[in-house]
Amino acid sequence: MDTCALQLTAERNRRRLVEVVYHGGAGHIGGDLSCLNVMTALYNRVMNVSPEKVKDASRDRFILSKGHCVEALYTVLEQCGFIDAALLNTLGQYGSVLSGHPTIEVNGIEVNSGALGHGLSIGVGMAIAARMKGELWHTYVMMGDGEQGEGSIYEAAMAGGHYHLDNLVAVIDRNHLQISGNTEDVMAIEDIRQRWTAFGWDVKEMNGDEMQSIVETFDSIDYQNGKPHLLISNTTKGKGVSYMENVASWHHGMPNEEQYQQAIAEISERIAHLEQQTNNH
Repeated sequence: MDTCALQLTAERNRRRLVEVVYHGGAGHIGGDLSCLNVMTALYNRVMNVSPEKVKDASRDRFILSKGHCVEALYTVLEQCGFIDAALLNTLGQYGSVLSGHPTIEVNGIEVNSGALGHGLSIGVGMAIAARMKGELWHTYVMMGDGEQGEGSIYEAAMAGGHYHLDNLVAVIDRNHLQISGNTEDVMAIEDIRQRWTAFGWDVKEMNGDEMQSIVETFDSIDYQNGKPHLLISNTTKGKGVSYMENVASWHHGMPNEEQYQQAIAEISERIAHLEQQTNNH
C-alpha cells in the first residue's frame, strides 16, 4: 500500500475507532489515536502478516506493550480482515471476547499484554527464538512513553543490545502525556536517543502523525546491521480530533453525543478530501 492509500486507510480507521469506543463506552482514546497511524502502516505495508496465514511460522510478530490502547489494534485488525465488524461492535458488551487489553482469544493477537513494561521482554524472547531457529521473521513492539518508567524495559533493552537482535523493532509512541500528566513531570525519560544508543540500539526518530515520515523511517531500517532498532515516534495525544489533541484528560476520556458527532464530522471531512485527491490521481 502506498503512502496516499495508507493515509486514507488511517483516517478511515480513525473514524471507526472513535465510533467503536463511543458506542462501547470505554477505551483509552487519546493514546489509541496517537499510535493508530503507525499501526495502520505496520499491518498494511511493513509486516508480513495476513488473516490467511495467522499461524504461519514465517509471519512477523506484533506485540502491543501499551495494551490499554487495544481499541486501535482491534480497529486495524478489523480493517485487515482478521476480525469482522460484528465482533468489533461487541466492544464493551457483557460476554464479548474483546477485553480492554489484548488477548490471544482474538484472531491475529500474538500475546496477552497490557501489564506495562512486559512487551519488550516478550519481544526480545521472540527475536532470540527466531535467531536460534534460523528463521527470518521480525518482531515489532509498540510501547508507550509513560511506560518507559518501568524498569523491566531497560533489562530487555540491555538484552536486545547484548544479543545484537537486528530482527527486533521497538516503537515508542512519544505523545508526551500519560494518565497523570506530562511524562517529563511524572518521570523524565529524555534523552531517549542517548539512553537507547548507549544500550546498543539503532535509534531513529519519525513523525508518527505523518504517514510519509512513518513509511520512510520503516523503509530505512537495516535488518542486518547487528543492532536492535528503536523508533521514537513523535505523535500527538488524541491525534485527529481537535478538542482531544494534547489534552491529558483524554487519556481515557469518553466523548458525549455532541463531542462524538464533532469528531466524526472532522474525520469524515478529511476522508472526503483524501478520497477526492485519490480519485484525481
